[in-house]
Amino acid sequence: MAINTGGVDISVVGGGVIGLTSAIALAEAGHRVRVVSRDASDGTTSAVAGGLCWPYRIRPYERAVQWSVRSFHVLAALAERPQETGARMVTGSMTEAPDAGAPQAPDDGAGDELAAWYAAVPGLRRASAAELPEGYTAGWRARTPLVDMPAHLRYLEKRLTAAGGTVERREVTSLAEAGRAADVVVNCSGLGARVLVSDPDVHPVQGQLVIVENPGIEEWHVSADAGSTDTTYVLPQPYGLVLGGTARENAWSREPDPAVAEAIVARCARRFPELARARVLAHKVGLRPARPAVRLTVEQLPDGTPCVHNYGHGGAGVTVSWGCADEVLRRVRALREGDGPLGR
Repeated sequence: MAINTGGVDISVVGGGVIGLTSAIALAEAGHRVRVVSRDASDGTTSAVAGGLCWPYRIRPYERAVQWSVRSFHVLAALAERPQETGARMVTGSMTEAPDAGAPQAPDDGAGDELAAWYAAVPGLRRASAAELPEGYTAGWRARTPLVDMPAHLRYLEKRLTAAGGTVERREVTSLAEAGRAADVVVNCSGLGARVLVSDPDVHPVQGQLVIVENPGIEEWHVSADAGSTDTTYVLPQPYGLVLGGTARENAWSREPDPAVAEAIVARCARRFPELARARVLAHKVGLRPARPAVRLTVEQLPDGTPCVHNYGHGGAGVTVSWGCADEVLRRVRALREGDGPLGR
């Protein structure tokens, strides 16, 4: 599987945040990169994401935290140019739902594995009693990247083009087809990997949110029980205030449920009463591409073309995107040097 040329021809399958950041890392390293995606970036699950940089519903936890820390630093740097990149640094609170015990991130049971994340975020500290909402006993205060995802995806596409990469809008029917004109295929197909590589472990975790006019809330707020199907979050974005949310395993519908939307607004209004009267701007539903663990491995396609898989990031796509992109680049470098590990 060794590739002994300089820059190589690479096809990246998938045009969401995972595919675009992987493509940028490869193109800026001198490779000839083509992203192939059925959907425009604003039609991907990434465009629906709330955009808070925080590990959420992703495994393996230790690697996810490493990827998240890398992405934190990249996004923090991009936040110096918010109009261009869509990234901003915003202060907020991460609290556990009332009466749920000591706070931890909404990590689906990760427990102490997120300690490295807490240690890595500059200025992260426990919230004082005066900073906590009524009924909450503990939480964290942090200043983290909050990303306007539609704007960020447009930035990523422009950055890829500036690095010499291209984007093709068409459906990929097989990885073998994607690799016919490439030395390497990078599979960032998200939920599509369930069919594209016949991976039954890939499944949707449906997330519904409501966007309302912002009555003046400047900080983000997240409260969640580990593994709960309902969460509460309030994320101030330039296009409106994002209220959430849900995390429903194996729910495939992309149609907003009015009853769910009403419940979301009610939960958020318990924290910010003024939201009960906020004008609704939009309803959104996205399907997080979940998997028991992210698949970031290398395998050989039937025709001998190496394929780097990078999918299954659940609800943490933007949070781990740059860390995973770095790992994709390392895998391609290993292939060039002739010592890349095969998939496992």
